[in-house]
Amino acid sequence: MNFNFIEVKIEEQVDKCGLKSFGNIYRINRASRVKYWMTGILLLLFVILFLPWTQNISARGNVTTLRQEQRPQQMNTIIPGRVVKWFVKEGDYVQQGDTIIQLAEIKDDYLDPNLLGRTKEQLTAKQISVENYRSKVEAADMQLSALTQGRELKVSQLENKIRQQRLKVSADSMDMQAANNDFIIATRQFERQKNMYDSGLVSLTQLEQRNVAYQNAVAKKTSAEIKFINAKQELNILQLELNGAIQDYNEKISKTAGDRFQSLSQIAGGQGDIAKLQNQYMNYDIRSKLYYITAPQSGQVVKARKAGIGEIVKEGEMIVEIVPDHIQYAVEIFVKPVDLPLLDTGQKVRFMFDGFPAIVFSGWPQASYGTFGGKVAAVESSVSTNGKFRVLVAEDPADRRWPPELKMGTGASGFALLKDVPVWYELWRNINGFPAEYYKQTDASGEPKK
Repeated sequence: MNFNFIEVKIEEQVDKCGLKSFGNIYRINRASRVKYWMTGILLLLFVILFLPWTQNISARGNVTTLRQEQRPQQMNTIIPGRVVKWFVKEGDYVQQGDTIIQLAEIKDDYLDPNLLGRTKEQLTAKQISVENYRSKVEAADMQLSALTQGRELKVSQLENKIRQQRLKVSADSMDMQAANNDFIIATRQFERQKNMYDSGLVSLTQLEQRNVAYQNAVAKKTSAEIKFINAKQELNILQLELNGAIQDYNEKISKTAGDRFQSLSQIAGGQGDIAKLQNQYMNYDIRSKLYYITAPQSGQVVKARKAGIGEIVKEGEMIVEIVPDHIQYAVEIFVKPVDLPLLDTGQKVRFMFDGFPAIVFSGWPQASYGTFGGKVAAVESSVSTNGKFRVLVAEDPADRRWPPELKMGTGASGFALLKDVPVWYELWRNINGFPAEYYKQTDASGEPKK
């Protein structure tokens, strides 16, 4: 069949009918350029295959903080009590030290309105008692000193008497010896005189005179012996008196020392009671200050668990929650164990926050729009309950600032940037299911960055 002839006939018919638009719409008279477009697209795809592609690890997470004190904080009661007054409501912003709620006491041990005053009186009375015992100890010390001095004086006095009595015993001993010598001489003279009288050489008068001398010698001897014995007896009595005085003073000193130690024991017990009362007084004083619960830091009050007046709160029960207003935001993401070796502290991460529009090309982060930069701050060594590892990412100070409108718990999608590879290699790796490239960033000297 001759196609040119048919085309000519069709053109003649078109010209005759005036339907020139038909030819313009269907482009019957124009040559096809599809092959050029296909060639260009194939060349473009071929070039794209050799473009650099940044490998990445994608993960989902939430906005949190790096520091624990900047996270939402529960305010709990330290003591049980009854709600008396609320000073704030949910949604209010408070400053550090602002009063949140006032409680009243419910335990009968602390219901006395003058509890602190009465405890202070007990403490003062016990302190006075201890001071009196200290005075008693000082008096006992003075008494002990006086008794010691009295014992020394008494012993010195009796020792002097004993020395004098010993001298007297020595003198009486010499007198007795002299009287005994006189007695011996008188006895011999009387015997000779009697023998002479029996021989008729002397008269009876001379014999009687010698007999009188003999009797006087016997009397002196007996008197000297009695005096010596009395002196020795007096010496023994003085020795016994010395021992008795020492014993008596020792008993008095021991009794006074016992009273002193008893007073010291009372002082030690009183000091223990004082410490206990001081501790009790401080506990009462601190407890009285816990009736007003104040904000530990500035922030917004949320999640009030108690409502109304007169409700009872238990010890340690949550009252409200405060979200701090000064927060150093971070993002916690959870990565699979297989991707954990690819992450390291200081590694860059890109984020998309929920509620903030973004156009993302994960492999070309420079071409993305609306993403925010971060750096890995910590990688936990323990697996979480979801079977993944928790990674904290802080804001990158060298990148654009994170939105100030961020709130705690806002969702975030992140992808950690890894090694740059060609697009064809990344396609080949994903088709074969190979892991991403493992590498560490190095400094100018070629050493791994810490």
